[in-house]
Amino acid sequence: MSAPLELPEVVARAFDVSRRAGYVAFCRNETGRLLATLAATRTGVLAEFGTGCGVGTAWLRSGVRPGAMILTAELDAKLAGAAQEIFVDDPQVEVLAADWSTLRDKGPFSLLFLDSGSPTEVDVESVADLVEPGGIVVLDDFVPCAGWPPVTDGRVDTLREGWLSDERFTSVEVMVAADAAAIIATRR
Repeated sequence: MSAPLELPEVVARAFDVSRRAGYVAFCRNETGRLLATLAATRTGVLAEFGTGCGVGTAWLRSGVRPGAMILTAELDAKLAGAAQEIFVDDPQVEVLAADWSTLRDKGPFSLLFLDSGSPTEVDVESVADLVEPGGIVVLDDFVPCAGWPPVTDGRVDTLREGWLSDERFTSVEVMVAADAAAIIATRR
Protein backbone atom coordinates (compact mmCIF):
# COMPACT_ATOMS: atom_id res chain seq x y z
CA MET A 1 0.00 0.00 0.00
CA SER A 2 1.35 3.43 -0.92
CA ALA A 3 1.40 6.46 1.35
CA PRO A 4 -1.50 8.89 1.06
CA LEU A 5 -0.96 11.84 -1.25
CA GLU A 6 0.31 14.91 0.52
CA LEU A 7 -2.00 17.86 0.83
CA PRO A 8 -1.18 21.03 -1.07
CA GLU A 9 0.25 23.61 1.34
CA VAL A 10 -2.74 25.97 0.99
CA VAL A 11 -5.11 23.09 1.82
CA ALA A 12 -3.08 22.11 4.90
CA ARG A 13 -3.30 25.75 6.08
CA ALA A 14 -7.06 25.72 5.54
CA PHE A 15 -7.43 22.54 7.62
CA ASP A 16 -5.43 24.19 10.42
CA VAL A 17 -7.67 27.27 10.34
CA SER A 18 -10.79 25.07 10.36
CA ARG A 19 -9.57 23.11 13.37
CA ARG A 20 -8.77 26.29 15.31
CA ALA A 21 -12.24 27.64 14.50
CA GLY A 22 -13.87 24.35 15.57
CA TYR A 23 -15.40 23.97 12.12
CA VAL A 24 -15.71 20.38 10.94
CA ALA A 25 -18.14 20.61 8.00
CA PHE A 26 -15.46 21.09 5.38
CA CYS A 27 -14.87 19.72 1.90
CA ARG A 28 -13.64 16.12 1.79
CA ASN A 29 -10.20 15.48 0.29
CA GLU A 30 -11.71 13.33 -2.47
CA THR A 31 -14.00 16.17 -3.51
CA GLY A 32 -11.15 18.63 -3.08
CA ARG A 33 -8.94 16.76 -5.52
CA LEU A 34 -11.82 16.81 -8.02
CA LEU A 35 -12.18 20.58 -7.50
CA ALA A 36 -8.45 21.16 -8.02
CA THR A 37 -8.54 19.10 -11.21
CA LEU A 38 -11.54 20.98 -12.60
CA ALA A 39 -10.10 24.37 -11.55
CA ALA A 40 -6.99 23.57 -13.58
CA THR A 41 -9.18 23.51 -16.72
CA ARG A 42 -10.75 26.94 -16.12
CA THR A 43 -9.90 30.54 -16.89
CA GLY A 44 -11.75 33.67 -15.85
CA VAL A 45 -13.72 33.79 -12.61
CA LEU A 46 -14.49 30.75 -10.45
CA ALA A 47 -16.93 31.04 -7.56
CA GLU A 48 -17.95 29.18 -4.44
CA PHE A 49 -21.14 29.68 -2.48
CA GLY A 50 -20.65 28.71 1.17
CA THR A 51 -16.96 29.13 2.02
CA GLY A 52 -17.02 27.75 5.55
CA CYS A 53 -13.41 28.16 6.73
CA GLY A 54 -12.01 27.91 3.22
CA VAL A 55 -11.05 24.26 2.70
CA GLY A 56 -12.96 23.97 -0.59
CA THR A 57 -11.59 27.35 -1.64
CA ALA A 58 -8.07 26.11 -0.86
CA TRP A 59 -8.61 23.04 -3.04
CA LEU A 60 -9.81 25.28 -5.88
CA ARG A 61 -6.78 27.53 -5.34
CA SER A 62 -4.40 24.57 -5.46
CA GLY A 63 -5.47 23.88 -9.05
CA VAL A 64 -6.39 27.29 -10.44
CA ARG A 65 -4.48 28.67 -13.41
CA PRO A 66 -2.45 31.87 -13.24
CA GLY A 67 -4.68 34.83 -14.07
CA ALA A 68 -7.91 33.16 -12.97
CA MET A 69 -9.80 34.56 -9.97
CA ILE A 70 -11.76 32.82 -7.20
CA LEU A 71 -14.66 34.63 -5.51
CA THR A 72 -16.24 32.98 -2.50
CA ALA A 73 -19.00 34.08 -0.17
CA GLU A 74 -19.75 32.92 3.38
CA LEU A 75 -22.78 34.17 5.30
CA ASP A 76 -21.24 33.51 8.75
CA ALA A 77 -18.87 36.45 9.36
CA LYS A 78 -16.73 34.47 11.83
CA LEU A 79 -16.14 31.67 9.31
CA ALA A 80 -15.51 34.15 6.50
CA GLY A 81 -12.95 35.90 8.70
CA ALA A 82 -11.18 32.59 9.31
CA ALA A 83 -11.09 31.90 5.56
CA GLN A 84 -9.80 35.40 4.85
CA GLU A 85 -6.75 34.57 7.03
CA ILE A 86 -5.73 31.86 4.56
CA PHE A 87 -5.89 34.08 1.49
CA VAL A 88 -4.93 37.48 2.94
CA ASP A 89 -1.93 37.84 0.61
CA ASP A 90 -3.37 35.99 -2.37
CA PRO A 91 -4.48 38.28 -5.23
CA GLN A 92 -6.31 35.40 -6.95
CA VAL A 93 -8.79 34.78 -4.09
CA GLU A 94 -11.42 37.10 -2.62
CA VAL A 95 -13.42 35.93 0.41
CA LEU A 96 -16.58 37.88 1.14
CA ALA A 97 -18.54 37.83 4.40
CA ALA A 98 -21.87 37.90 2.60
CA ASP A 99 -24.80 35.89 1.33
CA TRP A 100 -24.01 34.07 -1.91
CA SER A 101 -26.54 36.19 -3.77
CA THR A 102 -24.06 39.11 -3.59
CA LEU A 103 -22.03 37.26 -6.23
CA ARG A 104 -24.92 37.20 -8.71
CA ASP A 105 -23.74 40.33 -10.53
CA LYS A 106 -20.07 39.23 -10.58
CA GLY A 107 -20.62 36.36 -13.01
CA PRO A 108 -20.96 34.58 -15.26
CA PHE A 109 -18.54 32.08 -13.75
CA SER A 110 -16.39 29.49 -15.48
CA LEU A 111 -16.77 27.16 -12.48
CA LEU A 112 -19.25 27.34 -9.61
CA PHE A 113 -18.86 25.14 -6.52
CA LEU A 114 -21.99 24.65 -4.43
CA ASP A 115 -22.75 22.71 -1.29
CA SER A 116 -25.87 20.61 -1.89
CA GLY A 117 -26.83 21.05 1.76
CA SER A 118 -29.10 24.03 0.92
CA PRO A 119 -31.34 22.59 -1.82
CA THR A 120 -33.68 25.55 -2.11
CA GLU A 121 -30.73 27.81 -2.89
CA VAL A 122 -28.79 25.57 -5.27
CA ASP A 123 -31.50 24.24 -7.53
CA VAL A 124 -30.92 24.65 -11.26
CA GLU A 125 -33.27 27.62 -11.65
CA SER A 126 -31.50 29.62 -8.95
CA VAL A 127 -28.03 29.40 -10.45
CA ALA A 128 -28.18 28.30 -14.12
CA ASP A 129 -27.64 31.78 -15.52
CA LEU A 130 -24.62 32.36 -13.27
CA VAL A 131 -22.51 29.94 -15.32
CA GLU A 132 -21.08 30.82 -18.73
CA PRO A 133 -21.56 28.47 -21.70
CA GLY A 134 -19.06 25.65 -21.19
CA GLY A 135 -18.88 26.53 -17.49
CA ILE A 136 -19.01 23.86 -14.83
CA VAL A 137 -21.16 23.55 -11.72
CA VAL A 138 -20.00 21.18 -8.97
CA LEU A 139 -22.32 20.12 -6.15
CA ASP A 140 -20.97 17.91 -3.36
CA ASP A 141 -22.24 16.05 -0.32
CA PHE A 142 -24.51 13.57 -2.07
CA VAL A 143 -24.91 9.98 -0.95
CA PRO A 144 -24.32 7.75 -4.00
CA CYS A 145 -27.52 6.67 -5.73
CA ALA A 146 -27.77 3.80 -8.20
CA GLY A 147 -31.34 4.10 -9.45
CA TRP A 148 -33.59 6.46 -11.37
CA PRO A 149 -35.37 8.46 -10.30
CA PRO A 150 -32.83 9.13 -7.55
CA VAL A 151 -34.19 8.29 -4.12
CA THR A 152 -32.70 9.48 -0.84
CA ASP A 153 -34.23 8.59 2.52
CA GLY A 154 -37.24 7.01 0.78
CA ARG A 155 -38.11 10.14 -1.24
CA VAL A 156 -37.27 11.26 -4.75
CA ASP A 157 -34.23 13.53 -4.53
CA THR A 158 -35.58 16.47 -6.52
CA LEU A 159 -32.34 18.47 -6.26
CA ARG A 160 -30.28 15.67 -7.80
CA GLU A 161 -33.00 14.88 -10.34
CA GLY A 162 -33.20 18.53 -11.38
CA TRP A 163 -29.46 18.83 -12.02
CA LEU A 164 -29.18 15.49 -13.81
CA SER A 165 -32.12 16.12 -16.13
CA ASP A 166 -31.99 19.85 -16.93
CA GLU A 167 -31.54 20.36 -20.69
CA ARG A 168 -29.31 23.42 -20.20
CA PHE A 169 -26.60 21.16 -18.74
CA THR A 170 -24.81 17.95 -19.53
CA SER A 171 -24.47 16.37 -16.09
CA VAL A 172 -23.11 13.32 -14.34
CA GLU A 173 -23.03 12.02 -10.80
CA VAL A 174 -19.60 10.74 -9.84
CA MET A 175 -18.61 8.81 -6.76
CA VAL A 176 -15.68 10.45 -5.03
CA ALA A 177 -15.63 7.81 -2.26
CA ALA A 178 -17.68 4.75 -1.37
CA ASP A 179 -20.03 6.95 0.67
CA ALA A 180 -19.86 10.25 -1.23
CA ALA A 181 -20.85 11.54 -4.63
CA ALA A 182 -20.75 14.85 -6.48
CA ILE A 183 -22.64 16.17 -9.47
CA ILE A 184 -20.69 17.79 -12.27
CA ALA A 185 -22.84 19.81 -14.67
CA THR A 186 -21.50 21.60 -17.74
CA ARG A 187 -23.54 24.45 -19.24
CA ARG A 188 -24.37 23.84 -22.89
